[in-house]
Amino acid sequence: MTATELGRALRRWRDRVTPQTVGLPVGGQRRAAGLRREELALLAGISADYVTRLEQGRATGPSGQVVEALARALRLSEDERAYLFRLAGLAPPGPQTVPAYITPSVQRLLDRLVDTPVAVTDAALTVLLVNPMYAALMGDPHGLRGFERNGAWRTFLGAPTRVRHTPEERRAFEIGMVSELRATAARYPADRQLRRLIGELRAGSERFAELWDAGVVGRLEASRKTIEHPQVGLLTLDCDLLRVEGNDLHILVYSAEPGTEAAEKLELLAVLGAQSLV
Repeated sequence: MTATELGRALRRWRDRVTPQTVGLPVGGQRRAAGLRREELALLAGISADYVTRLEQGRATGPSGQVVEALARALRLSEDERAYLFRLAGLAPPGPQTVPAYITPSVQRLLDRLVDTPVAVTDAALTVLLVNPMYAALMGDPHGLRGFERNGAWRTFLGAPTRVRHTPEERRAFEIGMVSELRATAARYPADRQLRRLIGELRAGSERFAELWDAGVVGRLEASRKTIEHPQVGLLTLDCDLLRVEGNDLHILVYSAEPGTEAAEKLELLAVLGAQSLV
């Protein structure tokens, strides 16, 4: 397959996706109903220049991570996603690899939760997709690359997040993270990216290595999280973790009881998030 064929496919799929479908504002003059290149780039977390070079055949050999991000942004079916991987000269992820495919049914669910902060991760705790409310609450992850998008990596090796844990909450959260990775590694022992992630965590974090070597088991559970937001201050929210068993995905949903101060702050965040898109 040639880069020109890859470019034609990307342009064809981009033209069929409307901004409304992916939650983007429509404003301004548009020559076509589909996504602009810069909009696809925003959704996929890559540069608009790179999208242009891919479509024009001036860039070849995109990574699997980039292809996966493009497939999600373009709302490709499973067959289309496999075709895109082949056009990029890559083998589609197989059953021994941690799944990263967001099905249309899960995507429709996310499209309806516009007023609720929601994120989707794979079974290895890598962020695949967030909605605008999640980005407004926790910070936009689109600029994160590689393992920076992984929750365990951020917990043990990354910069502090907006979540404020008590020592007890922090310990339980760390054990849950390590336990989830251990269970995922057992299900996908041939996934090289997952093995590399665990290797980096063991080498870079004494705490992770201690928990891993101790053989902790369990899973992440629903919890209440206190978040320190730079504009609205502290808010404590329920964090529910929904598991899509057939596709091995995790859906994180943050919510507040109606009528509470936290609910009012979430409503304010919805306004602030919308303003940031204008």
